[in-house]
Amino acid sequence: MIKAAILTISDKGSKGERKDESGEMIKVLLKNIGAEISYYKIVPDEFDIIREELLFLSNSNYDLVVTSGGTGVSPRDVTPEATLSVIEKRLHGMENAMLIESIKHTPLGMLSRSVVGIKGKTLIVNLPGSPRAVKENLVAVLAAVPHALEKIRGSQSDCAEQRDRLSEWGNRCEQ
Repeated sequence: MIKAAILTISDKGSKGERKDESGEMIKVLLKNIGAEISYYKIVPDEFDIIREELLFLSNSNYDLVVTSGGTGVSPRDVTPEATLSVIEKRLHGMENAMLIESIKHTPLGMLSRSVVGIKGKTLIVNLPGSPRAVKENLVAVLAAVPHALEKIRGSQSDCAEQRDRLSEWGNRCEQ
């Protein structure tokens, strides 16, 4: 079982002025890998608030924290900076997979600054704010998440043995 948290970063959403469709999309997709979402919160685009939430969640034994929003280039977009201030290891491969998938759909995808990394035994994944971009980005990495979590927990299993299982999860998520 994967213990997961969703953190939506949105000034309007945190004030109740916008429905969080991205958070709902994340919930649906995480169910494909058997994740149990036991924490969900919407916070404003504020570095200190985002950072404190990420620290709280990673110190509360969550396996996976998925954020949505605040990854663009506007002055209020500070999710990547907050994430970088928390993580201990960065997973460039997952970041690159999301970027490549985004650019397949729109050249504006190259403006995303999403970060993926590890804090303790928690995997943190930043996603853009739009529901469509959430789906494109999360599907790009979702198949690798269970294996990444096994490795973060200290599993000694051979990565090559996981290839078929990862492909199966990836195919299921794309449907």
